[in-house]
Amino acid sequence: MGKPETFDFLGFTHCCSTNRSGGFQVLRLTVKKRMCATLLAIRDELKRRRHEPIRVQGQWLTRVVSGYLNYHAVPGNLIRLGGFRSAVCRLWRQALKRRSQRNRLQWSRFGRLADIYIPKPRTAHPYPEERFASRT
Repeated sequence: MGKPETFDFLGFTHCCSTNRSGGFQVLRLTVKKRMCATLLAIRDELKRRRHEPIRVQGQWLTRVVSGYLNYHAVPGNLIRLGGFRSAVCRLWRQALKRRSQRNRLQWSRFGRLADIYIPKPRTAHPYPEERFASRT
């Protein structure tokens, strides 16, 4: 008898995995199709907001990325969320580079902007046994 098939539910792909001690674990990963659709929507909105000040763009991106991370930040999904953050950084850098004819937005300067405005992923929803544990 092999592993059960994976299935998509509530924005996550549920699949079988093992935890660090070798026991069974249900792994929840962000659905690739939904993540790609979100990145396309962010890209289109960055094109529309291209001529706004960097601070306004950064504040908008902070809200969008924070909302995405708050929903999808479950244990085991941080790798996908890190990929989402780096993709958003890439999209924002491309949008900022298209604001003028000069291609002078180095990664060193943009990295500081990304650290200020785009939040880093962290687990927001721990396992239920940790969340509901009695602390007496």
